Amino acid sequence: MTFRSRVIAATVSAAALAVVLACFASYLTTRDAILHSVDESLVQQSQRPISGDGSDDHILGSFNELVLANGQTEPTTGVPIDATIRDYAKGKSGQLLRTVEIHGQSYRELILGLPAKSLVSCSAGICEVPTTSAEIYVVNVTGQVTELKNLVRTLLLVAAGGLLLALALGFMLARGALHPLEQVTNEIESITETSDMRRRLDEGDADELGRLRRVFNRLLTSVENSQSLQRQLVVDASHELRTPLTSLRTNAQVLSRASELDPDDLHQLTNDMVTQVDELAALVTDLGELARGERSEGAIVALRLDECVDECVDTARTYARIKDISIDATVEPSTVEGRRDRLIRATSNLLTNAVKFTPNGGQIHVASYDGTITVSDSGPGINEDDLPFVFNRFWRSASSRSLPGSGLGLSIVAQVVAEFQGTVTVDRDPVLGGARFTITLPTGEFEE
Repeated sequence: MTFRSRVIAATVSAAALAVVLACFASYLTTRDAILHSVDESLVQQSQRPISGDGSDDHILGSFNELVLANGQTEPTTGVPIDATIRDYAKGKSGQLLRTVEIHGQSYRELILGLPAKSLVSCSAGICEVPTTSAEIYVVNVTGQVTELKNLVRTLLLVAAGGLLLALALGFMLARGALHPLEQVTNEIESITETSDMRRRLDEGDADELGRLRRVFNRLLTSVENSQSLQRQLVVDASHELRTPLTSLRTNAQVLSRASELDPDDLHQLTNDMVTQVDELAALVTDLGELARGERSEGAIVALRLDECVDECVDTARTYARIKDISIDATVEPSTVEGRRDRLIRATSNLLTNAVKFTPNGGQIHVASYDGTITVSDSGPGINEDDLPFVFNRFWRSASSRSLPGSGLGLSIVAQVVAEFQGTVTVDRDPVLGGARFTITLPTGEFEE
């Protein structure tokens, strides 16, 4: 069933229910009003004092009859005496109002249970009944019942007409209400067929459809940005891969003439090729990290930030010894929410970057406390003009282009920090004089 059909069905069902309930309420109200009027007349007639002169007033078309405990009636009017009347005649107290059929006519009947020695009207005037008895008052309501039947037929016609009208109105309302939704659907289908993510929907009014249009426009913007980043990543990766691959190809061609090379030249050529392969492998690894996007696999758990930092510092010291660089660490216990492998990768990238740009015999200081990691070095620092670009993919300053690396390390740091709802900033360390990178992550409760 289509959405339009469901809307029409819901509209018609609601209207039909309202019409049926209104007709049913009208019938019950009219019937109760008619019967209540007749019943009051019968009750009033049964409560009139007994005159004994035969002048008791009766409502038009009514009559009464006395039924004794033995089933004898006075006078005999032809009213059927059933088990209910006999129960009242044999001593059941109270009264009963009901509708009965007598010779094809409808009558309203009042049954009163009378105790023994009750005074009633009789042919002799006023008589005392020695036993329990029942007095019945009957009035012809055939005309009223006929009117009620006519009312039922009228209400059925009204209900049928109301249903047809509800169906027509439901179709018209559904068509009018869903027309803007059809327009949005057609526009979305057009965008899907053309794959043109630059198009945007008309935002429309401040209603639900307008909200849908605005949300879809934001989705298009997100998809367009994602596609742009993917295309840029492919272009940049192709450019970065071209240089080491070209160098490897050249060296491989030279290696094919290894017998003509001196042993020292051959050894240097082999070392260059190993270095180029290592750089290529590191570049592929970094590209894999960036290809994860802003969300990586695995559950986010509570991590001891101090333990992660200590692990990264121990690893970085093995590389720092080659340049006689000292790494001091001030680490305080704290807990953050994240993924261990990603957090270690971001911290290691900062330390690797610091070791690369710190001169021989320099210093690196690492601090960790309350969800914050700070890595400072005694290198040349970062120029003010370069600060807005340090976290861009494949970006390297003019002074670092001669150094090994792909320019992806800091962009991976920024991606990991954004994934964990944190921030990363860079400035100049006032003590060591070099760059100072600061990562701030949301903290959790520390547990011993």
